Amino acid sequence: MKLDQFLKFHGLAATGGEAKLRIQRGDVRVNGTIELRRGRQLAPGDAVLLDGRELVVDGPAGG
Repeated sequence: MKLDQFLKFHGLAATGGEAKLRIQRGDVRVNGTIELRRGRQLAPGDAVLLDGRELVVDGPAGG
């Protein structure tokens, strides 16, 4: 699953546009590093952090 889709799926962004903006502003961290690519493919075990909320990717679909 791509990063922007992950944010929408888990309610961290209401729309794709919001997800894109938050990523481009540097608000999102993946595995502790700021991620600026909304199309970044997430893998099982990746930790996504936004607004103090951390979610860990589980399974091949990224859910």
